[in-house]
Amino acid sequence: MSSGRGILLKLTSVLVFMIMASLIKAASENVPPGEAVFFRSLFAMPTILVWLWFRGDLATGLRTENPIGHIWRGLVGTIAMGCGFAGLGLLPLPEVTALGYAAPLLTVIFAAMFLGEQVRVFRLSVVALGLVGVLIVLSPRLSAMSGGVLDAREALGAMVVVTGAAFAALAQVFIRRLVITESTAAIVFYFSVTSTVLSLLTLPFGWVVPSPREAGFLIMAGLFGGIGQICLTSAYRHAEASLIAPFDYSSMLLALVIGYFIFAESPSLVMLAGASLIVLAGVLIILRERHLGIERSRQRKVMTPQG
Repeated sequence: MSSGRGILLKLTSVLVFMIMASLIKAASENVPPGEAVFFRSLFAMPTILVWLWFRGDLATGLRTENPIGHIWRGLVGTIAMGCGFAGLGLLPLPEVTALGYAAPLLTVIFAAMFLGEQVRVFRLSVVALGLVGVLIVLSPRLSAMSGGVLDAREALGAMVVVTGAAFAALAQVFIRRLVITESTAAIVFYFSVTSTVLSLLTLPFGWVVPSPREAGFLIMAGLFGGIGQICLTSAYRHAEASLIAPFDYSSMLLALVIGYFIFAESPSLVMLAGASLIVLAGVLIILRERHLGIERSRQRKVMTPQG
């Protein structure tokens, strides 16, 4: 494994996904979330197919033994994406990013509930710490629910983003089941197919004809989404997950910079404090998983008969 290359690919994927989110946000004033999901999913597919063709995996990489599993993963993943895109139109970019960090915390809970994974006191305590951070980020929005139209709109945005994070965590549970029989290429591709089809169900809820500028943003968002997925997948081929996962949180720095310079969004101290707790909890969980992985590896070596 080339750890340096894996880290570089991970950071590239974070940057590309943040550019994608910014493009969606730029189009969100007029384009509804379901339509944004359609463009994001449809225009990611050519990029992914070209990547598979170059790798020589086009014929074999798309085989599936669990089509129903892909449909379920696609359903919850599409809901998560739609909620995230809706949040981008209602809240500042850094706040959406911070609340999205709730997903890996909730994944710990859902994995214990649905996959029977053992969760000890340490991880539960860290998850609780992270959820306190989520509540801190949410607190100004929830306290403003009885205020004016703008306050209510932002409160709705906060709840939508948290809902999206919950569905993103549930999608991770489905992915953990899929990887038992399915290739990464199949999981990535069939999610794009499923989300494209499911997004069409939102047609009756007010799709619009985007302006040339908005259409350009949406198409680029799809292309960047595909590139980001390729970089992310490739990163895990070159480095261990526990090594590169913490670099996810570099997206907060990018969100702060892009939000300030592109969208004129200034984060509050409350939001930064809550985001710091969420990031701390996420990093602690990753470090704990890395430690447990090392311990399990040592135990396997001890138990392996020496020839």
